[in-house]
Amino acid sequence: MSEITQEQVAHLASLARIALTPQEIESLTTELSSIVDNVATVAEVATADVPATSHPIPLQNVYRADVPGTTLTPEQALAGAPDHDGSRFRVTAILGEEQ
Repeated sequence: MSEITQEQVAHLASLARIALTPQEIESLTTELSSIVDNVATVAEVATADVPATSHPIPLQNVYRADVPGTTLTPEQALAGAPDHDGSRFRVTAILGEEQ
């Protein structure tokens, strides 16, 4: 069993700029130790004759064919807009005058 110390967890939290309470540090110490142990167990089982995989089931392209379909006309698209200039949506400016 690998031992993760509370000091290591506090140091990692400090590096990540995460404020943790003493209770959270104690809880995370236990959880991280368990995670490291589980990774070590998997590493023991994985041998050179087991091929590495990124997914247990072979994947295939799930995208549909890119076929043009029926689209809205500009008038239909702008019909529900709160404000437009006849050909474009009009929105409140969020940039300064320099744009």
